[in-house]
Amino acid sequence: MESRKDQHVRLFQETHQKHTNDFDSVKFIHDALPEMSLKQVNYTTDLSFGRWPVPFFINGMTGGSEKTKKINECLSKAAAATGLAVASGSQKAALRDPGLRDTFQVLRRVNPDGFIFANIGAELDGEQAKRAVAMLEANGLQVHLNAPQEIVMPEGDRDFSSWLKNLERIVRSVDVPVVVKEVGFGMSRATYLKLIDAGAAAIDVAGNGGVNFITIENLRRERARFDYLQDWGQSTIISMLEAQPYIDQTVFFASGGVRNPLDVLKALALGARAVGISGTFLHTALAEGKDGLIAQINEWKEQMNQIMLLLGCSNVQALRNKNLILSGSPFEWARLRGPRPEALATRSAT
Repeated sequence: MESRKDQHVRLFQETHQKHTNDFDSVKFIHDALPEMSLKQVNYTTDLSFGRWPVPFFINGMTGGSEKTKKINECLSKAAAATGLAVASGSQKAALRDPGLRDTFQVLRRVNPDGFIFANIGAELDGEQAKRAVAMLEANGLQVHLNAPQEIVMPEGDRDFSSWLKNLERIVRSVDVPVVVKEVGFGMSRATYLKLIDAGAAAIDVAGNGGVNFITIENLRRERARFDYLQDWGQSTIISMLEAQPYIDQTVFFASGGVRNPLDVLKALALGARAVGISGTFLHTALAEGKDGLIAQINEWKEQMNQIMLLLGCSNVQALRNKNLILSGSPFEWARLRGPRPEALATRSAT
């Protein structure tokens, strides 16, 4: 398990590259008269379980080895310095081997007052969920869904029959909000209905377009490769289009392929309450360390303020009324499954 965690980080570094994705197929309409000032902008975001001062966060990535312990320390120190929430990577290894707990507990040790998510897979049960939360004194729990990764992983699970029942038990067992998230393959309306019925406090759509665990696991295989599956799933933008009928019923997070503050604002405009960033921030942490990541996060916060001013939006809720123009795959998806692209393009009052 420890070797696999380090392999994931190494393969992430080898495969990470800036590229286009479906965020590029969403455009705001420029308004030459925003009619407001920067001091009017407030991007705090309201969740069903509290209010965050910043509408983006450091999403779950790693832990389980000495190398990844240092990464978690870097990420959590940056979160503490910038006021961001931060999520752990999967704690399954530490639940099996107490000797690995500190590779995750460092998140809380260096960030005693921050909002921290624990993280487990849907194959685990309620008691294991409680232990994961206690391990980090966590404020919330992410339960990740990663069936495509497991299929391609040489030693992965092949039985997903208990996942939904496990989720229902986990929600009942822990006393913190449960966020159910994908790991980069997106979600659909049918999944959202099941998760809402299961009692999830929030849903992180985590679409494709960023870190690709099919690619990473495929590189770990000696033969019987799954190269043809690397485009599997829905993008973050398409997953948020699928979420439109349920935006007012539950809290949605958007993650997967987020590269810059404009991507964050596009996800918020499609109804996300907050946006998770993993690969982009991990790349900075590995290349520039804690100080580089802190600088990047502060730049994002400043630029988000300025772009919201450019859009004439004083708060996150106002972004949901901005007209959005779809093209490419999101346009075709919305044309077939809704919402109508024309409706998104003309949803503002003016």
